[in-house]
Formats: sequence, C-alpha cells, structure tokens
Amino acid sequence: MHAVVVGGGIFGVTAARSLRARGLAVTLIDPAPIGTPHPLAESTDISKVIRMDYGADADYTVLGEQALAGWRQSPLFHETGVTFLSKVPMSGFELASYTMLTSRGHHLEQLDANAIADRFPAWRRGAYVDGYFNPQGGWAESGAVVAAWNAEARAAGVAVGSAKVERVVEEGVLLGDGELVGGDLVVVAAGSWVPVLVPELAPAMRAVGQPVFHLRPADPSLFEAHHFPVFGADISRTGYYGFPVNRDGIVKIANHGTGTLLPAGEDVREVSAAHEAALRDMLRDTFPALADAPIVGRRLCVYCDTADENFWIAPHPARRSLVVATGGSGHAFKFAPVLGDMIASIALGESHPLAHKFRWRPELTTPQGTEAARHHG
Repeated sequence: MHAVVVGGGIFGVTAARSLRARGLAVTLIDPAPIGTPHPLAESTDISKVIRMDYGADADYTVLGEQALAGWRQSPLFHETGVTFLSKVPMSGFELASYTMLTSRGHHLEQLDANAIADRFPAWRRGAYVDGYFNPQGGWAESGAVVAAWNAEARAAGVAVGSAKVERVVEEGVLLGDGELVGGDLVVVAAGSWVPVLVPELAPAMRAVGQPVFHLRPADPSLFEAHHFPVFGADISRTGYYGFPVNRDGIVKIANHGTGTLLPAGEDVREVSAAHEAALRDMLRDTFPALADAPIVGRRLCVYCDTADENFWIAPHPARRSLVVATGGSGHAFKFAPVLGDMIASIALGESHPLAHKFRWRPELTTPQGTEAARHHG
C-alpha cells in the first residue's frame, strides 16, 4: 500500500513516520527544500509550548499527558514548567486547568500576588494576583524538531519530495509541473492550504494570522527559565504567552487570540503596526524590562482554524482513500509524539477514542471559540 502525504509540517511529518512504521510505502511532499521546515508553516519557528493544561477538556488533557511522556525522550524538549497567571482571582481557563490537573493527581503550586512577585522578578509587581505553576511542561525547539523528524522519516524509508501540489485527484496528487504522484491513500496535511486542495472544506475552515515577536532583552538574566518559565499572561483575556530566554539571548512572545483573517493559502504575511503597538502596551504593563527591547524577529503564524478549534482528522465521506489531517488551531504541535499514530489509525480505518471528536463535520461553519486558553475577545 502506498500513501502520499501532502504537507511536511507537524501533521504531515508525524503521519508519514507512523504510516511508514506500519509498513506502508510513503511519499511526503512539501514545497520547502528537502530537510527543512516550510518557513510559512504553523509548526516552524524557534519554539512551541508543550503543556497538558487544557481547561476542563479531559480529552486534550489526557492527550497532553501522553504526549509529554514522548517529549521527554527528545533532546529538543526543555522542561522548564509552565505558569498561567491572571490579573484577577483565578477563573475560567486557569481555574479549570488547575482543577482538572489536580484531580488527575498532578501537583501544581497556586501563587498569589506576593508569591508571583517574589518568584518571577521580570513580572511587574502587583499586575497579576493569582495563578499557578505547573512543573510539568515547557517548550520544544519546533523548527529543529520538524527538521529532525523529517530526517528520521527519510532514514526510515519515507520518500521526500520538494514540490507544490496543485490538485488532489482520484489517482493521487498532481504536482505543479503536471507530474502525477499516485497513491492508494492520500493524506492532506497542508494546514491553511487544505481548503485550497479540498475546496469543499472552505466553509468549515479559515486561515487566521497570529503575531509572533522575538525580543532581545538588555538583561537576559531576568528571563532565565528558573524564574521565567513558559507562561500564559491572563491568556484567555489577552492571548499573550511566551518563553524564557534561549541560548541566543532571545525572548519570544506571541499571541493566541482572535487573530487576523487571511485568504486560505495566502503567502503574504505581515505583522502590522497595530500588532506591535499592542505588544508594547502589554510589555509595559507586564514585563517592564522588555518594554523597549529591540524586536529582532517577527512573523505572522497562520493557524488553520476549524470552526470549533478541534483537529480535523478524518477520511473524506465520498472518497475513503482521501484523509484530511489539519485544523491545528494553534495547538497541534504540543501533541506531536502521539499525533502521527492517531492520524495513521484513523486513516487506516482503525478505532480511536478521539475519532468522533475529530470527525468530518462540514456542518460546523460558524466559529465557536471552544479552546479555553485562547483569547476570543
């Protein structure tokens, strides 16, 4: 059996690895040069958060627990812990996550305003009054992970091609030069390009751009992981999250929020002056030592959002050999160690406990904002 996987981001590369491990011949196609992550992919950049904190959603919490065990096998994962702080007494996402995780036996440390100020000196004293620190979780070197797993896939026998897929056809996929790559199974894992390749999904999916900034602090010591772990700063109300300083002296801060709507498959992505102004306002209020830090990198990270912000991993109802694996909605990378096996199981018709949640659901066309950590204001 020959599988063709379209898209070399985290959905695609994990699917290719898992399908190959099950004995299929696999071809992975992505427009990026072989061995490198696509610069426009959601799963690239210098870092991604790894957490199992998912509010009251037990499905993602359990999936996060399973993924974290896998991440601990990777040298590209850094377990700094994660902290979620709020400007008001804990409610919503923070309280729901705290309740869910403690009920499952995880030991979290609740923090009041004084504890926050004493433990995290980069945070403006008094700005945040409640929250918790979870010692389990951290961040992964995302672009490096995609490149490494791409190399592992090739070493395992996955054929990797650098080409643009123009169209999905009955026999496989057509490339930009007219070449047909045939396959018994086609997995379309092309992120925000999925509605272009599978047009009937356009009403159920949208491309949303989120601003990402790399800053260089004057005093990197304030942002070292032991007192500046991965964080969410009142995230369900503001969308802001970030990372400790990395080996290159960079602090990354991004937004997981309402975002900017873009045409599906849009290649032109710009961080606006309004995005930067909002960031500076947040920094002055939360991290004064970063308020004037130079921005040394910026990008618009484009999510492929489903209407309910859940993954879309399902066979096409009219063509069972076509499977769509997308809808990262800003959180797929966290689950990378278990994502590929989930895609492979569903693609090959095996039972999976989350198949119903990630089913083909074109009836959902109105954004519902179900992801608790995400700012929907």
